[in-house]
Amino acid sequence: MGAQWKQAGREANAQKKGQLVNKLVREIMVAAKLGGGDPDLNPRLHVAVEKARKASVYRDTIERAIKKGSGQTDEKVSFELVTYEGFAPHKVPVVVECLTDNRHRTAPEIRNIFKAGSLGQPGSVAFFFNHTGVVEATHPDANRDAEGDAIEAGAQEIEPLEAEETPAGHKGARFLVEIKDLDGVSKALKAQGWNIIAAEMRYLAKNFVEVGEAARKEVVDFLNALDDHDDVQKVYAALK
Repeated sequence: MGAQWKQAGREANAQKKGQLVNKLVREIMVAAKLGGGDPDLNPRLHVAVEKARKASVYRDTIERAIKKGSGQTDEKVSFELVTYEGFAPHKVPVVVECLTDNRHRTAPEIRNIFKAGSLGQPGSVAFFFNHTGVVEATHPDANRDAEGDAIEAGAQEIEPLEAEETPAGHKGARFLVEIKDLDGVSKALKAQGWNIIAAEMRYLAKNFVEVGEAARKEVVDFLNALDDHDDVQKVYAALK
């Protein structure tokens, strides 16, 4: 869902460079700023904290990020979400989300990555995607009526979660929701016994571009260059 292009081991490599930790801490601060510092009442923060824990981010680092983001310290969180659009090589539509404290620095750097990528170019591609809320969750009851829970919680659509993301003996589901309902649906699902593993706005491709093996490598190399930028949080590509 938005990052299928990532190669195996890239998150581990990013963590070695410190990039992954920095991005996770930044997400925790922004989540705490927007929804408060209690993970039990802030689904976005809960997910961000769980991701950080899985990446072996120190507990003290997580706690400091929450306090900073929720205004419990004198330090201000000045990150803003900035979105860039364009085409990867071979006309693959791409949307890039950045969290930056200086858009005047980030914008030209992202543009330069597009220019450096073979046949990559900025451009308007939002119409190739649906911008929607996504909640991914698992339930300890493998026979749980996910559709019934989706209706009760207020989700618009539901689809099965990939097997590798669902623990054995559990039910996994992806709930698509109106952006304005994302927080409410997340909380309702949690109350129904679902373990929320993702609760965020995403760009979901309406259709996917299919390319050959050689061309795919060019596209993936370009997407990896974007993903390696310190300010980039998410890269969505309509790549099959």
